[in-house]
Amino acid sequence: MRGGGEGEEQTPDSGPLSAEKLASVAGFGRAVAAAGYVSQPQSVEELQEILEVASSREWKVTLRGTGRSYGDAALRSEAIVLDLRRMNRILSWDRESGVIDIEPGVTIEQMWQSTLPQGWWPPVVPGTMRPTLGGCLAMNVHGKNNWQAGTVGDHCLEFDLMPPSGEVRTVRPDTDAELFQAVIGSFGQLGVLTRIRMQLKRVETGSVRVTAVPVGDLGEMLQRMDGAKDDHEYVVGWLDAFAQGKRLGRGQIHLASYLAAKDHPSPQESLNLESQSLPDRVFGVLPKSKMWWFARFVTNRFGMRWVNSVKYFHARIFERNKTYDQSLAAFQFLLDYMPGWERAYPADGGLIQHQSFVPAGSAEEVFREQLEICHRYRMPSFLAVLKCHRADDFLLSHAVDGFSLALDFPVTAKNRQRLWAMIQELSQPVVAAGGRFYPAKDAAISAQLFQATWREGQLARFSKLKSEIDPRGRLTSALAERLLLPSH
Repeated sequence: MRGGGEGEEQTPDSGPLSAEKLASVAGFGRAVAAAGYVSQPQSVEELQEILEVASSREWKVTLRGTGRSYGDAALRSEAIVLDLRRMNRILSWDRESGVIDIEPGVTIEQMWQSTLPQGWWPPVVPGTMRPTLGGCLAMNVHGKNNWQAGTVGDHCLEFDLMPPSGEVRTVRPDTDAELFQAVIGSFGQLGVLTRIRMQLKRVETGSVRVTAVPVGDLGEMLQRMDGAKDDHEYVVGWLDAFAQGKRLGRGQIHLASYLAAKDHPSPQESLNLESQSLPDRVFGVLPKSKMWWFARFVTNRFGMRWVNSVKYFHARIFERNKTYDQSLAAFQFLLDYMPGWERAYPADGGLIQHQSFVPAGSAEEVFREQLEICHRYRMPSFLAVLKCHRADDFLLSHAVDGFSLALDFPVTAKNRQRLWAMIQELSQPVVAAGGRFYPAKDAAISAQLFQATWREGQLARFSKLKSEIDPRGRLTSALAERLLLPSH
């Protein structure tokens, strides 16, 4: 058995449970890792067997999909790491209603490739198609359309939940509202999802019409993004985090809406998988699978300053208000354009991401302060992304009515301590503004700052459910323990 980061197979020595050897399991950013006992069940029965063994031996259990969370959400030292990727069957698919039943190991990619030819698309997707649906619900992921479509949990119709005791229970929002809203976004702390029923979105074509808008500073960025929400279905902003002074927050906005059949020359053809394929070569020559190796030469402070500047001026000169049609996969899954891109970051540390959610009225002030803090530490973000959001009713929700700013940072042995300290400083204005944080994109925030964003009674409600469903604290993770979620 061997372990590793996202994209590496982790195969147990034999059977669904092999606890003879520890294997190193890393977060997607490779900045944090832990040695656990990796197990890959293929059925509900094998899953029950593993949980029974874990209970009899008093082992902790951590859930894991494809490991796309940046930090420590899907790892824990000396726990059974339940790798659910082999539970990846599509159980049923109704092409008339757009309702699909799947196992937790089905990925976003597997799902949309099974449904798009019939005109159905996942209503909410992250920036990569690689995560599993079980993982997406565990972290309640959002997309570039969160302010109008909500999170992935908003489109879940029901699920089957297996707590550590092993019995399976069907949970629906109309009959089990409290449990339904607590499980989605609970980091996998209340049970294993063994079946998920999702409602997909009907689309007439496999394309969106995109408009690229350059902006000169942060204030303009937020104002134009907010003003575009009524006329577009997707809004996302990229910032040049190296810019300072009056140029602070300069960048580019991409606005997009689904393309109707009447506006597309080949609507049916656009739904075919061939029309959604991302190019596998640069300029038709260099394999993209090798690009991460070349990217290593610019994945440093000086190189990324140059990359961000070039990107901004290219957007301003050549893409000003340019409108073009793009396939759904090409627009949605930008992070999949360069396979293995995370390996371009330092080999001795990887990367971390920090995402803050701030109410609209405080967003400019808070994000400006965060960008300035990064400059003060001499650690500007290599990639900065802005999105629009709305609040929701999930118990451990990270969403607010406002905006989010996601910042990527390289980690090295030399900068790790200062970087972790900077994250705490970046978090303080968010807490003061009534904002929140996204655990799937966190590896460094303190429990004190994280819990300071929770609503009154939130921790008590979650603790009560945790005690009822998992009284011995069998389900846990490094993330849950770091943020002081109840683990008993």
